[in-house]
Amino acid sequence: MKNALTTFPIQENIRKRWSPRAFASYPVAPETLHQVFEAASWAASAMNEQPWRYIYAHHTDQETFQKMVDCLLPGNQPWAKHAPVLILALAKTHYDNGTPNGAALHDLGLANANLILEATALGLHGHFMGGFDAEKTRAAFQIPATLQPVSFIALGYVGAAEQLDEPFLSREKAARQRKHYSDIAFHNQLPA
Repeated sequence: MKNALTTFPIQENIRKRWSPRAFASYPVAPETLHQVFEAASWAASAMNEQPWRYIYAHHTDQETFQKMVDCLLPGNQPWAKHAPVLILALAKTHYDNGTPNGAALHDLGLANANLILEATALGLHGHFMGGFDAEKTRAAFQIPATLQPVSFIALGYVGAAEQLDEPFLSREKAARQRKHYSDIAFHNQLPA
């Protein structure tokens, strides 16, 4: 595991959460996956709209799983095709009355955070991917215009880094890095 080295103490699941590319081959139990989605469902949202939607496939759902892999860009396909579960995260971009929901992407982000932190608590890890073909995804899953495909998530238990080819192997073994909190949070105003 690659626990984060932090300046201040933070919740253990936040420290443990990271985005592997190497996944073990054993499956994620349906009940475990349902628990992860239950956590996502309890995220905060503007007007309690809950604009998140998820489509998922287990590796054993061969046809649907392969459709998901095919929607990913070539840089994600070599490793993501081995994940036990692939998830497509979507945002409902308008309220039922047709008014745009400017908070939809933010709210999906909150749901995704709940999802991944619950997964981490259960010993799972996920890798979010923005590298996918949105139009191909829309066509493959018959996604209506009211939903925006936002990200794919490869989810499973961490596997051996050595199963990866380069450049993924080096990335998997690299130390975790983050900007210092003082580079992202400013008292009173942004720096000049």
